[in-house]
Amino acid sequence: MTELSAPFAPDWVLPPGESILDIAEERGWTQAELAQRLGYSEKHISQLINGKVPLTMDAAQRLERVLGSTMDFWLSLEANYQRHKARLEAAERHAAWVPWLDELPLKELMTCEAIPKQRLDSKSKPGLVESCLRFFGVATPDEWRAHYGGMQMAFRRSRAEQSDVGAISAWLRLGEQQAEKLDGPKYDKARFDKALRTIRGLTCEPPEVFEPQMRKLLHEAGVLLVVVPAIPRAHVSGVARWLSPTRPLIQLSLYGKTNDKFWFSFFHEAAHILLHANSKEEKKSIFLDDPNAAHTDDPREHEANVWAGNRLIPEPHTTSLAFLRSKAAVIEFAQQIGVHPGIVVGRLQHDKLIEPSWMNDLKQSFRFKETTGD
Repeated sequence: MTELSAPFAPDWVLPPGESILDIAEERGWTQAELAQRLGYSEKHISQLINGKVPLTMDAAQRLERVLGSTMDFWLSLEANYQRHKARLEAAERHAAWVPWLDELPLKELMTCEAIPKQRLDSKSKPGLVESCLRFFGVATPDEWRAHYGGMQMAFRRSRAEQSDVGAISAWLRLGEQQAEKLDGPKYDKARFDKALRTIRGLTCEPPEVFEPQMRKLLHEAGVLLVVVPAIPRAHVSGVARWLSPTRPLIQLSLYGKTNDKFWFSFFHEAAHILLHANSKEEKKSIFLDDPNAAHTDDPREHEANVWAGNRLIPEPHTTSLAFLRSKAAVIEFAQQIGVHPGIVVGRLQHDKLIEPSWMNDLKQSFRFKETTGD
């Protein structure tokens, strides 16, 4: 099979004036005579031939009458010239913007196919600039800095390491792209709270059972859920944000998650949507969360932690946790309160009631597809 070559993309362009001049010379006309026949000044003809002025509809009509061919032919030459000229000018700008790529997690974006996979060398980098601009949906790196850099003011970080704006913005953008494929009703707080109670009862089910039911319940409540690949430099495994005043989004990564961490992360983000969106200003906040963070001074993060913990293991039952010293006791307790035993183990470890190495075989490691589909 013959290998297809790359599309021809010359680094030179010819203005329509070259064709105009060729035909005029074949007929033995000087530029002065051509100008007279066309009804233009000699200066304007010189500028047209040298590509200094665009070939207009009027000029195309005159060329059709004087030199032949069709008006569409002359306009097509002009359009091709302008297109190639714009491409070369864009290539120059992209080459100047190459340093911007150092701020972005290129390898991770290639891995998840957000941008084309290619070698990171001087020849390919200008093209990568174009790919990254398309991915972020911005015209230039300045617009990227204005939008995502300005978004930093809305970040509510749960750990100090969450300062890599390039990595964070890339992860957020992956979630935005998934959310753009979804539709649904406006957010209904009461319905969302009811859905969360039902979803808690799904924690004992495997992903292939709970995932579609979970998405359906959230969809009906007007809450978007997306699961996207992790970007380690972002130090974010979950985010709660509002894409519009009536469109909340929960975005999660399953990177290295066991079911106890997954469910706590989900209910933690749900708490932000449920509890921390009582005004337009609050809805501008973007809660960047990492359940591995040791401590946070943000009272809203603390409130979300407490709410999530109590939703999974209701407060009246927490006094029993200190007495769970065997796997059998954990399993029985989990059955009584209707959650997966791994969630109970995670809580015991978090509260330092057992060692981090104990009972981990009761947890479930799982992954479900890290996209939402169309």
